[in-house]
Amino acid sequence: MKAKKVIVVSGASSGIGKAIAEHLATLGHAVYGTSRNPSLSVKPQDYELLSLDVTIDKSAHDLIRTVLDKEGRIDVLINNAGKGMTGPVEETPVREVQALFELNYFGALRMIQAVLPAMRAQQSGLIINVSSIAGYMGLPYRAHYSAVKSALSTLTEGLRLELKTFGVEVVNLAPGDFATNIASGRYHAPLKEDSPYFTIYKNQLEQFDAHVHLGASPKTVALFIEALMQRQSTKPHYFVASTLQRLSARVLKKILPQKWFERMLANHYNLPL
Repeated sequence: MKAKKVIVVSGASSGIGKAIAEHLATLGHAVYGTSRNPSLSVKPQDYELLSLDVTIDKSAHDLIRTVLDKEGRIDVLINNAGKGMTGPVEETPVREVQALFELNYFGALRMIQAVLPAMRAQQSGLIINVSSIAGYMGLPYRAHYSAVKSALSTLTEGLRLELKTFGVEVVNLAPGDFATNIASGRYHAPLKEDSPYFTIYKNQLEQFDAHVHLGASPKTVALFIEALMQRQSTKPHYFVASTLQRLSARVLKKILPQKWFERMLANHYNLPL
């Protein structure tokens, strides 16, 4: 194994974040996972699970300071904390969309701003922003989720260029569908029987949940991150997803006429055009 690294993984009480923290800890790294309420989770055996609310500035800075006081450095920050959202754009309350951005985008931003002084001082570091395949295309009934993940991936591109001179690498990691409990934590816009979207939205909800349950093991993401941490240089974007999802995000959207790509998505989600 390479030299031991000090790693912070936000949102590590379940799902992809938990799989990442568990796997990297078994490799001998000093891993600090985070959760809003660590007391509600089974205490991990190989890593510490610390309290963190990424929607609060002080909480983010306190968490980073705690790790620095214990370890003297932070080598890797994995911004994984977040939640999903479904619903018609028209019927999703703006306050819920604001809360989504507060957690998924501004939460990652708080962690980045908190850790960068230490990474710049040590002239090294790796920040992995966990976004989603959904951030590379506007998905129907998940348009707000696509928007926030797209914002995070675009932030990554600009931040990479700002930090090159300080020896800090930043990458965007986009998972596809994995077998996690993300569906239970999503915000779902209310399903209203009198809504013009009722039938289609109901069908979409059933389809979304089916995709998650049929997804691969989240350990796949953990293994990918293990390999990514060993690279001497990085690219802005990485995808951990099915062949079709990777092809759609990386190739088809770029080479197909826009209306063809739109029709392809509509057919995939059984939507009328």
